Amino acid sequence: MPIGGRKVPPNVVEFDVATVASTISGREVELTSMWNRMFEPRVITDTGPDGFAELNALTGAESLERCYGCGKCVPVCPVDVVGEYGPRKLHRKVQIGENLLASDELWMCTTCANCLRVCPKEVNMVEIMPAAREEAISRGEVPNELTQVFEATFRQGNAMGANPRRRAAWTKKAGVPVRELPKDPAPVDVLFYVEDYWSYHPRGQEAAQAFARIMHALGVDFAILGAEEKTLGDSQRLAGERGLFESLMEDVTATLAKYEFNRIVTPDPHGFNALVKEYPKHGHTYDVAHYTQFLAPLVDRLELTTPIEARVTFHDPCYLGRHNGEYDAPRTLLRAIPGIDLVEMGRCRENAYCCGGGGGGMWLDGFMSDKVSERLSERRVREAAESGADILAVCCPYEVSRFSDAAKSTGNEHLQVLDIAELLDTAMGSPKA
Repeated sequence: MPIGGRKVPPNVVEFDVATVASTISGREVELTSMWNRMFEPRVITDTGPDGFAELNALTGAESLERCYGCGKCVPVCPVDVVGEYGPRKLHRKVQIGENLLASDELWMCTTCANCLRVCPKEVNMVEIMPAAREEAISRGEVPNELTQVFEATFRQGNAMGANPRRRAAWTKKAGVPVRELPKDPAPVDVLFYVEDYWSYHPRGQEAAQAFARIMHALGVDFAILGAEEKTLGDSQRLAGERGLFESLMEDVTATLAKYEFNRIVTPDPHGFNALVKEYPKHGHTYDVAHYTQFLAPLVDRLELTTPIEARVTFHDPCYLGRHNGEYDAPRTLLRAIPGIDLVEMGRCRENAYCCGGGGGGMWLDGFMSDKVSERLSERRVREAAESGADILAVCCPYEVSRFSDAAKSTGNEHLQVLDIAELLDTAMGSPKA
């Protein structure tokens, strides 16, 4: 304690051996002094600032150096929940000499932005990761799964590598007319930008068909681009392929310039993020809404006459919620459905857990398999099941397939995974084609 304004050094009494008696059992344990000594000093002077200098040279990656180790990011990092991760841990590894650009850990971040939400120094992984990944790709350091997706996207304009002529195949079973602008280029009110997983994935197609029936029921004048549509490319950008993203953007904006429309509606939060945040940086500005934002003000016009007697919980997509601040529109739609008992998971809204598909993670489950104890989607499905829900409602095309697979692998087959568009369509009693 301070005496006379000065600290007095402690009077250290050191023993080679000490006997300690347990206060519970009374058993005596002999401890030698080795337990209280460090055998040799930890060497931290053989590393320098080179790692941070390398990152600081990359536009967007500079903020990692701001970390001062408060650790707030680690408990909210979805990857750390199932493994060992977080900006603070990455900062420390760069600090002691690890080359992040050559590390597998560069590809583990899903850019969910939960760390940025709590970081007092605004260490921005949403900017750091794409910048560092772009540099790693230029050096040939990229997981094989991503290489395949990049090649498929470059060749076919979609991450699935599917034939563009099949983009509109889902419309044949929609049961309502869906206009394709290349075949009928007259002006249209709403351009429905379907994106990849609603266009090609079987479960995504079911949601696209449901949404088309909803739009038809509302009397909305809408159309799609069909074979001329290409992915908006935001996930490819976040995975480090900025050049591919910019090439896609040039093609997409050239296509959009051919047609007259008032607004764009898309089901994909990642595509939505690209249109509202990235495309305007290059001078391309549109009136854009996620489909839940578009439908929420119109839901009273839907005849939801078929009750769905079920307990439902909702998963907030990172790129609709934390990235773009939309939490209420999906819940407005769910609460409008008769019979539904909406319950929240412990981690929801601003602190919602990530499905694992963001930042290129959609295509890296194999890469991640030996780095985490379970997939992020599996962890989220467990949380949904623990809420007592019968249905896990989603509004991102990535999530129906991810969570359906996770429900099977975790033994929660009883948990149905349904898009909000499918639930609305069911409540409308729409005849399926």
